[in-house]
Amino acid sequence: MATKQQQEILSRLNREYHDTRSALEYKNAYELLVATILAAQCTDVRVNMVTKDLFAKYPDARALAAATVPEIENYIKSCGLYKNKAKNLQLCAQRLCEAYGGEVPTEMEDLTSLAGVGRKTANVVRAFAFHIPAMPVDTHVGRVANRIGFAHSKNPDIVEKELCAIIDQKDWCDAHHWMIWHGRRVCKAQHPLCQSCVLAGLCPSETKEAK
Repeated sequence: MATKQQQEILSRLNREYHDTRSALEYKNAYELLVATILAAQCTDVRVNMVTKDLFAKYPDARALAAATVPEIENYIKSCGLYKNKAKNLQLCAQRLCEAYGGEVPTEMEDLTSLAGVGRKTANVVRAFAFHIPAMPVDTHVGRVANRIGFAHSKNPDIVEKELCAIIDQKDWCDAHHWMIWHGRRVCKAQHPLCQSCVLAGLCPSETKEAK
């Protein structure tokens, strides 16, 4: 349960970022899954450029499963770690076809059985493709959560548990976006903009990070 200070932090983040959403462009669970796998160590802008042609060529899991790894590589070369991602995408699509009829499953255990899919990616799909309460923790969420005192670990699984214990379940998906955009726009890794932060006066890291 959140303290009064934590409630105020969440309230301010909500006011500042209430209209934000994922920067990834997708139309369904399959596209979100593929885009999120590609987004590892790659910008959302770059992923959106890549997936425009990728999804036109491979509009569903069956089409992607039938592609060769070199064929997939040709479409995603501008993404980081593209060789490994191409292998994972092929294996992931094949698993979707073999075990789930070509559809993306909703359960955490099923999602994390797919190649290239960890807990964060699974949470993204559950939250934003299926509207299941979830708290995906990426680098931005992890950094912001620690700086504002909501978490005390670099382990994303532990951060997820700490955040879920503080934030109301109905707000998990929204709070994920609040912290992502706050991390991108203000609470940056190297030079956080503490002087212009909406959490000024509340953030326990404000003075330290501003130096």
